[in-house]
Amino acid sequence: MSEEKQQIGLPENATRELKPGEKYEPILPANKVVPEANAYSVTLGLIMAVLFSAAAAYLGLKVGQVFEAAIPIAIIAVGLASATGRKNALGENVIIQSIGSASGVIVAGAIFTLPALYILQAKYPEISVSFMQVFLSSLLGGILGILFLIPFRKYFVSDMHGKYPFPEATATTQVLVSGEKGGSQAKPLLIAGLIGGLYDFAVSTFGAWQDTLTTRMIPWGAEIANKIKMEFSIYTGSAVLGLGYIIGLKYSMIICSGSLFIWFVIVPLLGSISPDLASATPAQIFTDYGRSIGVGAIAMAGIIGIIKSWGVIKGAVGLAKKELGGKGKAVAEALPRTERDLSMKLVLISIVSALVIVFVFFYFGVIHSFMQTVVAFLVVAIIAFLFTTVAANAIAIVGSNPVSGMTLMTLIVASVILVSVGLKGTSGMVASMVIGGVVCTALSMAGGFITDLKIGYWIGVTPAKQETWKFLGTLVSAATVGGVMIILNKTYGFTGEGALVAPQANAMAAVIEPLMMGQGAPWMLYGCGAILALLLNVLGVPVLPFALGMFIPLQLNTPLVVGGLISWYVSTRSKDAELNNARMERGTLLASGFIAGGALMGVVSAIMKFAGADFFMSEWYGSNGAAIVGLVMYIAIIAYLTIATMRAKKA
Repeated sequence: MSEEKQQIGLPENATRELKPGEKYEPILPANKVVPEANAYSVTLGLIMAVLFSAAAAYLGLKVGQVFEAAIPIAIIAVGLASATGRKNALGENVIIQSIGSASGVIVAGAIFTLPALYILQAKYPEISVSFMQVFLSSLLGGILGILFLIPFRKYFVSDMHGKYPFPEATATTQVLVSGEKGGSQAKPLLIAGLIGGLYDFAVSTFGAWQDTLTTRMIPWGAEIANKIKMEFSIYTGSAVLGLGYIIGLKYSMIICSGSLFIWFVIVPLLGSISPDLASATPAQIFTDYGRSIGVGAIAMAGIIGIIKSWGVIKGAVGLAKKELGGKGKAVAEALPRTERDLSMKLVLISIVSALVIVFVFFYFGVIHSFMQTVVAFLVVAIIAFLFTTVAANAIAIVGSNPVSGMTLMTLIVASVILVSVGLKGTSGMVASMVIGGVVCTALSMAGGFITDLKIGYWIGVTPAKQETWKFLGTLVSAATVGGVMIILNKTYGFTGEGALVAPQANAMAAVIEPLMMGQGAPWMLYGCGAILALLLNVLGVPVLPFALGMFIPLQLNTPLVVGGLISWYVSTRSKDAELNNARMERGTLLASGFIAGGALMGVVSAIMKFAGADFFMSEWYGSNGAAIVGLVMYIAIIAYLTIATMRAKKA
């Protein structure tokens, strides 16, 4: 048995591009039936979906951040299998993770949009919000996200093998594999997880040091920020550092370039030409103006991505048509277990059925006008389908989904179209937010699910089983989120003193209200972002990562470059290619530990906050001393990752 355990591990060619004629062989052989979806894995997956939906909804509405549930769930699954002595649990653990991780993506889709209904209700009492609205928009969006993604699974996980870093999938896979492999991988992963987890926990729970360092720490830095509107900042968390290592230097630099362009060119430019912005901080200018340019760039990057992926989209539609004609069934049945999806015939029938239910829901539950319902339905169907590939692409590159940016653009487009067909005022606001909820959840699910499918591909799980049971995880998560949101609204509310922050939903409400009340949108800024994206495309710069950098705050992008520099450094120091590869792999393991530890401790911190345990030292956290300690601790964790990685030896 110990010999079998030693053989478990990701193959050497798992994360690099394949050579001509080379084939990737997953850990679990395609010709062998392995334990996957059974009573144990499905039940545990559903329990995880409920628990993490509730935790993620609370934390997301409280601070605006939704933690990635896949990694903590993977850790729990591995721990339970080990504690109960369960053998050959690798396939089961993937199913548990896949079902349970529906929680994070459903929560992200729901809380970014639907609380806006409660926020607007405080101003317009005639607006009503029901459990069914929240539940159905989350459920239908999640189902559409799964169904629209399935035809593209092979392209993203297999055809593009080694071309995308898949940072979240890499970290989760390392957790699952190390738990099965034992000593050689589990120990460094566990140590890195403990260091990274305790490091992030000390900041988030106690405020032991500042986790975001800015040039304002220095007197001349504060002067430059106030007068010239230039400010540099970096988030010092271990999880984001690990994320940067896995993304690698190339994509990290492109993402960060987008941020630097906005913060060091656009923000100072706007600050110098507009007298109204003389007293504004760089962060305020970014939020009010710079981010809108990012939204326009993301939207255009999405359109460019759709045009470039048109062959893939046509191929997926063609495969479905082929199967409907009965020609593809024999081919599908001849495929190895690890390449079998749900039949395209079933997927197509399910898509049609889901879209019919969406139409019925919109007509009877939201809009009540046939013509306006048709328009709303078309907006949802077209945008959700086309932007599925964009969401999957973003996750594959960066590990974070620009879903809020794409949803904001969807809301704006939907609002303009709905107003043009006579749907405006409060009824228009409700319709726009529900549309936004469906689209946002669909895109969030598409991005999250491609991570699950990549994990399954690397390990060797049957895709059809992941796809089947994901629907049940989505149903349970949607019901949980709907219930939790109503409870939190009654307990805390989303407006007034002591209310939940819900920053994304507040932003959505702020955009939709003027549009529905006959006012405008910052079309000039969106247009500037779109033109910039087109220019970048002409110059050969990858548009989506650059646009993501423009939208995501600077402090979250700069540490990606630090992680990318470490990965470049450790993998190029030796003339021995094997030693460089060994170092790179060990670094990936340690970086995965940082991400896993940070994610798990994020859950612990959320539970503590929910229970009312507040140990945060606000006064100390805001001091210069905390900033200096933060700098020292960041240097220390960078040194640990670099030195520990360089200790790797050839196999």
